Amino acid sequence: MNFYTARDLRTIPKDIWNTLSADNEVIITNNGKPTALMLNISESNFDEVIKAVRQAKAMIAFNNMRAKAAKQGYMSDEEINAEIAAYRAEKKVN
Repeated sequence: MNFYTARDLRTIPKDIWNTLSADNEVIITNNGKPTALMLNISESNFDEVIKAVRQAKAMIAFNNMRAKAAKQGYMSDEEINAEIAAYRAEKKVN
């Protein structure tokens, strides 16, 4: 995996494009932290790649939510029903 800085995008873009063509991916960093992933894609697989990236991002978000819920503790059926009832009661008032 090849890493380039955000400044490199301005100063040596040709090197980045050459690396991207050769290795199919480049990581862009900002202040030493990875912030972007550049993927080499073609017109023929553009939609497929976009769909796969979006699915991967959704799965990461879902896994993060599950981990957060597990850490905070799960709600019981009674707690869930109480939350629903409170929301419904509030909605009727408004």
